[in-house]
Amino acid sequence: MAKAIMIQGTASNVGKSLITAGLCRIFKEDGYKVAPFKSQNMASNSFLTNEGLEISSAQAMQAEAAGIRPTVLMNPILLKPKSDQASQVIVKGEAVGTMTASEYFQYKKRLFPVVRDAYSTLAQEYDIIVIEGAGSPAEINLKNEDIVNMGMAKLAQAPVLLVADIDRGGVFASLYGTVMLLEEHEKKLLKGSIINKFRGDIEILKPGLKMIEEKTGIPVLGTVPYLQISIEDEDSLRSYAHGIFAEGIVQKTNYKEYKQQQYNLLANALRKTIDINVIYSILEEGITQDIY
Repeated sequence: MAKAIMIQGTASNVGKSLITAGLCRIFKEDGYKVAPFKSQNMASNSFLTNEGLEISSAQAMQAEAAGIRPTVLMNPILLKPKSDQASQVIVKGEAVGTMTASEYFQYKKRLFPVVRDAYSTLAQEYDIIVIEGAGSPAEINLKNEDIVNMGMAKLAQAPVLLVADIDRGGVFASLYGTVMLLEEHEKKLLKGSIINKFRGDIEILKPGLKMIEEKTGIPVLGTVPYLQISIEDEDSLRSYAHGIFAEGIVQKTNYKEYKQQQYNLLANALRKTIDINVIYSILEEGITQDIY
C-alpha cells in the first residue's frame, strides 16, 4: 500500500496543483513510483484518457510530471460548470447528469465508495500518492460529507501540508484563520505549511514565519518564490499564474520536451526552497495518533 501526503490550501488558486505536480516530479526523480490523486475537481476543461474517459486536466498534468499515463482513478469525480448554479457531474470518467449545487450536495453522499475504491486501487499500484485538496479545508458550511479535503485525508490516513499564497497579501491571517477553523482532530493531520509565490527579501519575512509557527504550532517547511514556470493549468490553455507562456515561442514539435524541462525546473525550485527531507520524514511517519 502506498504512502500518502496531501496538499491542501488556504483558498483556491494558492498553487496546490503546481506544488502537487512538483512533488510528483521530485518523487519520480528519486526513484519512486508516484501518482497524483484528487477525489473531486471542478474545472471547465478536461482530459480524455486512452480509454476515452474524462478527468481534470490538472491531474493529467500531474501524471505527466510523475512520468505515468493519466487514468480515471486519479480523478474519479469531475464537475464541469455549466452556469453559476449548475455543473455537469462526471463520475469515473462518464457524465451522469447536470445538477444544481443543492442537488449535488445530496447526490455526493453516494460517491464516497467511488472515491474510496479509486484511491484504494491506485494506492496498491504505486509507492507514493500525492493527494490534492480543493479550495480550503476551512469551508465550514461544506464539512458535512466532505470527500475532498480533511475527509479525504482521514480516508487515506494522509498527513497534510497547507499551502498559502503570499502574493495576494494576508498570508498569515489566511494560515491562522484556516487552522483555527479546523476541528481538533483535523489539526492533528496538519504537519507543515508552505508559503507560495513569494517576492521580496526573505530576511524581512522570517520574523513573520517564526510568529505564525508559534501561533499555529505548525512548522513552515519552505517559502517558494513566484516561479516563472509555464505549465498549462486545469481551467484554461494558458499557463499558471506563476509564469507567462508566450504563445508561439515553443514549436509544437518540441512542446513535449519543453514541458519536461518545465517539470524539471519546478522540481529544482521546490528542492531549493522546501525541506524535502522533512517531507520524506512526514511520509515515513504517516499518521500515528488517533485522529477521531
